This record gives sequence, structure tokens and C-alpha cells, in this order.
Amino acid sequence: MARKQPARRGVMPLSELLTEKETKALASFDVREIDALLRFAPRRYVVPGPLTSLYDAEVGDDISAVVTVQDIHERTMRNRPGTLLEVDVTDGTATVTLTFFLGKRHLSGWHRSRLPRGARIVVHGTVGEGYRGGRQIVHPDYEQVEDTEEGLAWAQRPRPIYPLRKNISQATMRSATQKGLEFADTAERILPEEVLAHRGLPTLAEAARLLHTPLTLGEARRGMTHLRFEEAFVLQAIFAQRRAQDLRTPAPELRAEGPLQPLFDERLPFTLTEGQHEIGEQLASRIGNGHPTSALLQGDVGSGKTVIALRAMLRAVDSGHQAVLLAPTEVLAEQHHRTIVGLLGDLAGAGHLDGHPDATRVRLLTGSQRTTARRETLLDVTSGAAGIVVGTHALLTESVEFASLGLVVIDEQHRFGVDHRRRLRAKGPGGMSPHVVVMTATPIPRTAALATVGDLDVLTLRESPGRRGGVTSFVVHERLARWEERMWQRAGEEIAAGRQVFVVCARIDEGEADAPAPKELDEYGREKPDPGLAPARGVTQTAERLATRPELAGARIGVLHGRLTTEEKQEVMAEMAAGEIDVLVSTTVIEVGVDVPNASVMIVLDAERFGVSQLHQLRGRVGRGEHPGIAFFDTSAEPGEAHSTHLQAIADTSDGFLLAELDLRRRGAGDLVGEEQSGLQSTVKHLDLLRDSRLIEAAREVAFAVVKGDPDLEEHTQLAGAIALRLRDADPDVERS
Repeated sequence: MARKQPARRGVMPLSELLTEKETKALASFDVREIDALLRFAPRRYVVPGPLTSLYDAEVGDDISAVVTVQDIHERTMRNRPGTLLEVDVTDGTATVTLTFFLGKRHLSGWHRSRLPRGARIVVHGTVGEGYRGGRQIVHPDYEQVEDTEEGLAWAQRPRPIYPLRKNISQATMRSATQKGLEFADTAERILPEEVLAHRGLPTLAEAARLLHTPLTLGEARRGMTHLRFEEAFVLQAIFAQRRAQDLRTPAPELRAEGPLQPLFDERLPFTLTEGQHEIGEQLASRIGNGHPTSALLQGDVGSGKTVIALRAMLRAVDSGHQAVLLAPTEVLAEQHHRTIVGLLGDLAGAGHLDGHPDATRVRLLTGSQRTTARRETLLDVTSGAAGIVVGTHALLTESVEFASLGLVVIDEQHRFGVDHRRRLRAKGPGGMSPHVVVMTATPIPRTAALATVGDLDVLTLRESPGRRGGVTSFVVHERLARWEERMWQRAGEEIAAGRQVFVVCARIDEGEADAPAPKELDEYGREKPDPGLAPARGVTQTAERLATRPELAGARIGVLHGRLTTEEKQEVMAEMAAGEIDVLVSTTVIEVGVDVPNASVMIVLDAERFGVSQLHQLRGRVGRGEHPGIAFFDTSAEPGEAHSTHLQAIADTSDGFLLAELDLRRRGAGDLVGEEQSGLQSTVKHLDLLRDSRLIEAAREVAFAVVKGDPDLEEHTQLAGAIALRLRDADPDVERS
């Protein structure tokens, strides 16, 4: 058919170029224009076996052979509709039959037209035993070939294997990409010519040819390198533009050296570690400039992140502004509020007779607060009397207005969406944007990826204050009865020694819909089949069963979950903290922030249903005092099965940064510039954020240089177009994680 030339580069609809079947096949992958087609990479390649003589070929061998068609026969199949087509071929040393079982009559004519007597072809397939004792190759790949060096090299080229949807064939995908290659020169060339030359990269048109019709795997890798660098370049350019925007946005300068922070340091009942001092100084430097900081404060469970954040919050108050600590749950918000008030002492007593002359107020704001308390808190927030405000999502409502918000600290940032952070950004004073610090003990994949590509100022605490007993982790397989029995015995021994136990369940009641286990992805981003797991247990029924276990005889058992009222939750946690509960059966409401130094055992039932970050946080709830902690990851998975292996990998390391990498490999990076929190394919199609770290660093250097010289990309319109396309479905004002 006659093909139209595209009116604009790279945007020719595929419907004007391909057949209806091919257009629908690619549209199922959201590929609708030439640009997208040329960048739609095969998922792998099949390399034909080496050229072999038919004489040397044995049954079971995968071979490639250059042969001549001798004869062709066709007959009706006996036991099913259709015809059997048999083609005898030879290479001069021996003969083999190519066998085709054809359900539709027109397919016979198609093969006959391509396999006339005397045709010279190259055939690829597996040698098998024929119907009458000879040798055959069933449904081989074949194509006509020129008996020249170039022709033979072409015949031996790697064959691209594309991802498929239902009722789509490789032949359809290959036909579509071949047609698209004819228009490779019309595609948008995002990488500047000087970058291609400096990096030794092929042009986009050449990269597309190498990718879809390579003569060797080396050529395919060379083509893919262009796409990987291009993808990294676009992402880094987005980040570079955000950095440039930060430099044009005013923020409060939190530079004051006192009086609150030094007074607080004097009152600390422990000495700050060298790492805490160093990270504290780095953070102070960042929030002291007049442009908004976006920093990730990483530190493993128990490394002292909260103290660093509190010192920064006091610096904000000393500088005449307010600071907010945003927590994902009311339990954690209340815990933070108690901890901060306890650490500050009279420094948190502004307005009270026993308050320090330089004291501020520390207010708590949650959704379930009573009207009177909420009204008093809002007045203090609006007037500026409350220098530090701790709360949940309730802080994000429009009714909460700050006198002068200078610093936002977000604890366990993976529990908050992008929109949450943006709303807090908008609460800065007089058009200024407050500084934002996010804390995490286990970076989720999104954050780990952002740290890799460099969009955050990463502040890392590697050492621990060393005042805790630490935690040892074990995977317990329920199908090995002795293991599970020993787990409960160990819990009973700790209770007998005067310590306490947490038992965590994936849901509240067992009559509810089952809590799904995290999905495993294969190398192509597809969900692996669920191996089949026992139904998850609930808090209510587990507490009842534990009351009858002989190992826990006499133990005082409590329950905690999201359906309890705020007062009930507070009462349970107060009893746990006071040592009046021996075994607390809970949902993940205790995942972060809960501090019971006397708790020494954490048992997570149906552990395969929890994420890496959750399991690491949960075991961080024990071993927080002088006694060492024990964490049991109890699973119904078979030993050695994927879920079991994954849990063992978590149990074997206590390094939160290694666990973040494990999670990144398992779940993907998430949407690096949008709102998705997991699933690598949502943002990066060609990059592996761990394997390609050096390439990403190189792309970062180039992209930042380009944006520095041309902030609005007026001279790089194709890059600007690529960024607009990337942000088409994401809010361009989206904040960093």
C-alpha cells in the first residue's frame, strides 16, 4: 500500500502505516506513533544454532542448515481437520523432512509459494524422529538465503522476541517493526549530536536498526545503549529542571544558632554519635540557605534519625518559623509527640509556670481529636505559638493554616502520596516554600531509585548509637511443626524472664477478604503465578488461639488494631508500655515508631504477605532496650519456594540499604517523576537502575550541563518535547519523594 510521509517528525500515527491487525497489536502496548514503535524494544533475542551439516545432525539437536528444496507432499490429516505438509530438503550430505501441521487451507498455499522445488533456504529448528523412521523438523523457521558470505551472515542473525498479548504473533510484531524502520529518520532525536559523538553512541535511526534487525548480539546491545542513555538523559533533565526551579524559589533561611537547640543538646541523656553530628551539620547547612531543600534522611532502625530531625526543627523555631512532623498513623503521631515533649522537658512548656523562658509549644493534631483540643491546637498553629506541630493527614486539610511554616519532616515517607507533600509545600509563608526532610529506616524502591538517579539530597546515617541489644531474625516454616513449636516456646521463655512479645497479623478478622501477598515480577515485569498460600490469620482469632497454647500459659494477652477507638488504642499501648501486657496481638499499626524497650520478641504471622520495609520495621520494634531481640517470620510457604527464599534474604541482613536494593530488584522502582510507588515498568522501560548506575551518572552530568546552559530548553526543543511527553500523565509540579 502507498504510505504517507509524516507531517511532523516522529508523530505519524501507525494506523497510516501498518495493517489494522498490526496497529491493534502495538496499541495494546500503548504504542501508537513512529517514535514509540522505534523505541519499543524486543524483550530478548533468539540466536540460531551454528550452521550444521544434516549428516552430523542427531535427534534432539537444535540446528541451522542451508538446504535445497527437493520435493513437497501434502495430504489430509486423519485424526483432526487440516492438512499435513511435508517438504524434503537436502544439503548434499543428507536429507531431512520439514513437517507442518496446518489447520487452515490457505496456509498450505502460503508455504508452497515460499518453498518451490530448487529453492535455497536456511532452516532453523530441532531435529526429531520422523513418522516412518526418518528425521524431521516440525514447524521450523526458514527463509530464502543467498549463498554468499553476507547472505549466510544475515541468515544467522539474532531473531528479536517481542512481548505478546493474546492472539498476537511474533510474525505480526516483526512485520510491524520492519515497516516502522523505513521511517526511522523521521523520529525525534532527543540526544544532542555532540552527546552522541562524545559518548560514541549511534544515532536514533541506526540504534533502531541495530535493535530490531541486528546481525549480532553486540549490535543489539549497542542499539539498546542508545535507548538506555536517552531514557536516563530525559529523567535527569527533569530532575535538573526541578533543581533549577528550586534555585528560583525562595525558602525561609533557618540559620539561627539558638537558644533552643543548644539548650536541647545540653539536656540530652546521651552523647550524639559522630555520624549524628556530621549529618546534623549537613542538614543545618541545607536548610540555612534561601532555597527549598528536599533531603532524604536515611538511617537504619535505631540509628537516631528522630533526634537529628528534632534538632533541625528546633533550629526552625529559633529562626522564627514553625516546624511540622508528619506521621502516617495516629499511634505513631502520639508516640512522636510524647517522645518530643519528653526529650524537650521544660523547653516544650511555653505558657506554663514551669516552662523555660525560651520554651516553645509542641502541639498534636490528629483526625480523631476532640473538638476543644483541636480548636486550641489550631489557634496555636495559626498564631505561631506552637513552634512544633506533630500530626497525621489532618495537618494537610485546608483549615490548618500556619503562621510561618519553615520545615516539614515526614516520617516513613512511603506512607504518604505525592499530593500530601505538595499540599504541605503550599503552606509556606509569603509565597515561600518550606524545606522538606523525609525520614526512612528502609528506603522503598521509589526512594532507592531516586537516590540512584540523584534527585534528592541524600543524608545517610550508617552507624547506630549502640545502646540497644539488636535483633536476630529467623524464618519459621509452619509445615515444619517442630520449628513453629520452638518459636512459641522461645516466646514463652522471654515472657518468663519478664519481657514482652509482639505478634503481628495481616488482617483483623479471618472472615474478611484475604490480604494478598506481594506480587513477584519476572524479568519482563510480569506477575509470577502465586504458588498458593494458606489463608491469612486475623488478630481476633489469633489472640483466642494463643490463650490456649501451653507455651504461653498464664500470659496476659492484648489486642490492637485499626477498628479500636483512639482512646482504646492509647489505653492498650499504655498497658504495653507499663508491662501490663505480655503478648500484644496486632496489625501493622505498630509498624513504625512504637517504642517498648522491654519487648524482645516479634512474631510476624503469614510473613510472606508483608513487604520488605514492613518486615524490617516490625522487627525494629524489639531489641530496643538492653535485651537482644528475636524476630520470627512465620510462613506457610514451602521451604526453598520463592516466598521462603525472599523471607530468608530479609532475615539474613539487618542493613536497611541492602534491603532497599532487594526490594528494588523485586518490585521495581516506581514512577520516578509521577505518583506511582512501585512497578518498574511504570517509568523506566529500558534502564536497570542498579545495573546502569554508571550510565545514569554520565547522563546526569550531561543533562545538568544542558539545563544549566538552557534552563527553559529553548534550544533543545526535542528534549523539551520528550519531557512534556513523559509528564503527560503526571503532575509537572509533583514533589520529590
